Amino acid sequence: MPLDRPLILASSSPRRQYLMKEAGFNFTIEKPDADESFPPDLPVDQVAKYLAEKKAEYFRLTMKNEVVVTADTVVILQNKILNKPADRLEAIDMLSSLSGHTHNVMTGVCILSKEREISFDDTTQVTFVSLTQEEIKFYVDQFKPYDKAGAYGAQDWIGMVAIEKIVGSYFNVMGLPIHKVYQHLIRW
Repeated sequence: MPLDRPLILASSSPRRQYLMKEAGFNFTIEKPDADESFPPDLPVDQVAKYLAEKKAEYFRLTMKNEVVVTADTVVILQNKILNKPADRLEAIDMLSSLSGHTHNVMTGVCILSKEREISFDDTTQVTFVSLTQEEIKFYVDQFKPYDKAGAYGAQDWIGMVAIEKIVGSYFNVMGLPIHKVYQHLIRW
């Protein structure tokens, strides 16, 4: 879907790039040099949008005619954020805690131009079946999910064998509520 101005996807995520491309957008990729920390007292349901807006700030002063899309995805289990795992042990611990439980995946999005800014988020409920430690270790060792919130990708092997139910957008779990992004961009 062509826009009448340049579109920048501010993400190095191959999944976000895939979704934007498949939705018909032409864009360039620029990764923001943004700190992904957030205030410890920020409610967990506001973290994803806060981080997406923080990433957009990186572009604000240098913008010309382009539209920038930033996003951040968090996994929330029992009111606790599960970020990207730092290492194998943390990935195994995260997946062990998700095993047999329902959690929320929330993606915050910010669309920014010189004239306007829109921020929104989307939440999807994901239920995992119970996994064995062998299954969890196999997934971590084979797929190395260190760049994924909650230590998993719904499109990976674990999504096929462990996700019992999804309530909401599957694409949001992949990292971008593309249905909402599309609607906002075509009205831009």
